[in-house]
Amino acid sequence: MSAVAGTRFIDKVKAHLELLDPVTWISVFPCLAGGVMASGAMQPTVHDYLLLFALFLLYGPLGTGFSQSVNDYYDLELDRVNEPTRPIPSGRLSEKEAIWNWSIVLVIAVILSTWLGLHIGGQRGIVFVGSLLTGLFVGFIYSAPPLKLKKNIFLSAPAVGLSYGLITYLSANALFSDIRPEVLGLAGMNFFMAVALIIMNDFKSTEGDAKGGMKSLTVMIGAKNTFLVAFIIIDLVFTVFVFLAWNWGFTTLSYFVLGSLAVNIFIQIPLYRDPKTGVSFMQHAVDDGFGNAIGHSEVQEHNAFLRFQVANNLLFLTNQMFAAALVGAKYM
Repeated sequence: MSAVAGTRFIDKVKAHLELLDPVTWISVFPCLAGGVMASGAMQPTVHDYLLLFALFLLYGPLGTGFSQSVNDYYDLELDRVNEPTRPIPSGRLSEKEAIWNWSIVLVIAVILSTWLGLHIGGQRGIVFVGSLLTGLFVGFIYSAPPLKLKKNIFLSAPAVGLSYGLITYLSANALFSDIRPEVLGLAGMNFFMAVALIIMNDFKSTEGDAKGGMKSLTVMIGAKNTFLVAFIIIDLVFTVFVFLAWNWGFTTLSYFVLGSLAVNIFIQIPLYRDPKTGVSFMQHAVDDGFGNAIGHSEVQEHNAFLRFQVANNLLFLTNQMFAAALVGAKYM
């Protein structure tokens, strides 16, 4: 009996962890790392490494985990169609247990962020705590009625961009220094890149969204036009990146960003022409190289998006990390 009870307990723990969706935690890490690097102020001390660990814990398992848990709770009926194996629709967790899940994570996140804000002090502390609380609030109303921002792509995409791309960069910078002017540009580019990616990520739930009355861009204008809108946003982000890098005096970086834009356009053309099987030569990167990190999909358009995401994210994040390092070196 004790062995059975122990197994059930372990299964519950696994289900609670799955509700926090660990694979999504890494989505905020590049912006956090970029914000820290661009500060140029983190020191190789135990104190600063502990601050860095707290930052990643706050925005990964706690912040992102909270939003994912809330999303699963309020999207139960949709998940019965789109993702029936998730913890709540599969019956591994009850709705009451799900409430306990995101409530406890929320309390821990607020306490930790408040402590860090007081530890930093001044305007930096206010920016840090304010950013985190904004992210938690947006993460809640994104899924919860009556606002339920995710019901309309014109609200949901900016909400994701704000939470994953903007406030993460600002918080990470504020943790170690005053907000660098260049960080505002880097954070803004991450905001719009996140908007474009979330637009395409909705391919995976088109069927459920249509049945549930969700106004995703794919439901409204179709897959081909959705790719076009997202690609225009992404290409504009790279174009602005080229201009900013040049303006900041990072001439060599601006050439690399320009080359990355050219590669991206080369990949985008076949995807726009064939939203289902475009750039199929990159499928092995999804299946073997990055499958565990970005997931798999049976929806052809979403699978095509995953193939594009591998190349786009590698190009964009590599250039972003170099830019952050150069900004940080400038202020050291």
